[in-house]
Amino acid sequence: MTSTDPTVLPDPWQSLHQLLAAMDAEIEQVYVERGIKGVRPRFAYPLIRLAHTGPLTIRELAESLNRSHSAISQTVAAMRKEDLVTSEPGPDARTRRINLTERGRSLVPFLEAEWRATHATVAELDGEIPHAMTAVVEEVRRALEHRSMRERILHHLTEPLQ
Repeated sequence: MTSTDPTVLPDPWQSLHQLLAAMDAEIEQVYVERGIKGVRPRFAYPLIRLAHTGPLTIRELAESLNRSHSAISQTVAAMRKEDLVTSEPGPDARTRRINLTERGRSLVPFLEAEWRATHATVAELDGEIPHAMTAVVEEVRRALEHRSMRERILHHLTEPLQ
């Protein structure tokens, strides 16, 4: 154990996590106001994609959304509980194909409209603030391509003496 607790310092990620959670909560509130229960904002992307591609394996869906297999597997499990998707045996014993249920399919037109409205909202916000969120994210991505997060952490890492 070190002499001071580093977690007493402000968490540099906290404001970003809180902002994203608050924005997701407001999107979810739009769903609730429209009478759509049990649908989370993170469901929109895979549901819309499945509507346009037809059934996909979790791996195919994850790749098409540029998300991790684990994240999409968890999202699919949550969507299955809400009767938005089904899974059926895939081409081999290890894979399952994910498909929309009737309920999932019926929500896609609204989710597409919400998706477009959310993108318009982000563009509106980008115009109202001195440093557009989308530009800042791109600048951070480029900086990390130049020198990765891992490299930066290792540069600052001082391991305790044994």
